[in-house]
Amino acid sequence: MLRLFSRLFWWGIVCAIVVAGLAVWYALQPLSQRATVLDVEVARGGTMRDVARQISQQGIDVSPTFLVWAARLSGRANRMQAGNYRIEQGITPWGLIMLLSSGSTSYAQVAFIEGWNFRQLRAALDAMPDLNHDTLGLSDADVLAKLGMQDASPEGLFFPDTYFVSRGVSDLEVLRRAHEQLQKVLDREWAQRSPGLPVNTAYEGLTLASVIEKETGTAADRDKVASVFVNRLRIGMPLQSDPTVIYGIGVNFDGNLRRRDLQADNPYNSYTRRGLPPTPIAMPGLAAMRAAFNPARTDFLYFVSRGDGSSQFSRSLEEHNRAVARYQKGKGR
Repeated sequence: MLRLFSRLFWWGIVCAIVVAGLAVWYALQPLSQRATVLDVEVARGGTMRDVARQISQQGIDVSPTFLVWAARLSGRANRMQAGNYRIEQGITPWGLIMLLSSGSTSYAQVAFIEGWNFRQLRAALDAMPDLNHDTLGLSDADVLAKLGMQDASPEGLFFPDTYFVSRGVSDLEVLRRAHEQLQKVLDREWAQRSPGLPVNTAYEGLTLASVIEKETGTAADRDKVASVFVNRLRIGMPLQSDPTVIYGIGVNFDGNLRRRDLQADNPYNSYTRRGLPPTPIAMPGLAAMRAAFNPARTDFLYFVSRGDGSSQFSRSLEEHNRAVARYQKGKGR
């Protein structure tokens, strides 16, 4: 009996060595794939098993079970990183594990920030070394034409978000994706708006959201800021929003808003003109859109910055003037 156990033990050792050898051999064999080069996307938040299944489903002829166990045995199962990977013909299972755990993705990350105007957005695109810059030297109107857009102004028509695109893609493609995302979000949020808003179209709602975006210093105040502008629109009171005036001044704004600027009439001066400006003044984010389309129900008509990012809201001019005296020393809206 002892001799039998000894033989089984040694046979077990031999089998383990053979299996390990076969595993190592397989791990170093080139894999077949449906194309010479594949851009494979690994989604965020998945387990190693999810990653292995995605890789297999996207055209790499590899055993998901083997990939999972090899990654676990190598200690790399928890290092897999989401992203878009360029996988070339001839990669091995081991090379695949090393690539997916290295974070050497083939995408470029492009961030558009809430509150940016189109000039800032274009500057950010121009500074991206991983993009093909097809918009360089084009006017804003030319860019819109290249995108097949009939709008008079590009302002506010691109959704602020982080976009992941293949390296070398045209900056026009990034803009196209951002515009499509804006349309998707705008249509959805406009459909869920509160009844009785003093704006008639989704574009007017987008314009209002852009003003709210630029006027909000603290997220907790956003719905109340929206209510002030909605209340003013309802009674025909000028919005009196400094950011609209600054936008109208454009590149000539030196950082100091003067009384004469508030008095100089132009289509974006919401002190001299009633209603909304003719176009958005920036890219509003989702939160600003939701505030514009579903504002808080208040009777506030004024607000002034407290100096810490938050605002003091008032119902009457007398109350507002007291707030201005307290927080701004005479400099209010």
